[in-house]
Amino acid sequence: MNKSELVERLAERAKITKKRAEQVVNLVFEQMTEALQRGDRIEIRGFGSFTSKSYEAYTGRNPRTGETIHVPAKRLPFFKVGKELKERVDYPRGRPGVSGGNSHHEYVDDDDDDEADDRADGGAQLG
Repeated sequence: MNKSELVERLAERAKITKKRAEQVVNLVFEQMTEALQRGDRIEIRGFGSFTSKSYEAYTGRNPRTGETIHVPAKRLPFFKVGKELKERVDYPRGRPGVSGGNSHHEYVDDDDDDEADDRADGGAQLG
């Protein structure tokens, strides 16, 4: 999906003009950009979080010429996907083994090797 498709879907769902939907989308992106420029963290529950990461300057090499070059320090946006979005993408509605598209899924363990399951999960859960 690109920006114009997002604008179209918003206009249809909210029953507003495409021009108004474009203004809303632009406003959201502008506010997110400004927050990241200030160094703020953006968290959208169920979706994910955006932060800006700082990278130190370093000496690199041009792969084509082999010439040594200086790469200046920079800050880049970073996105970390939220648990709910990750589950929705991995287990979309209607997929076999998932009931009703719920964002939570059930794991069915049909073998009796609980010790192997604990090792695969990184250790036994207490409680």
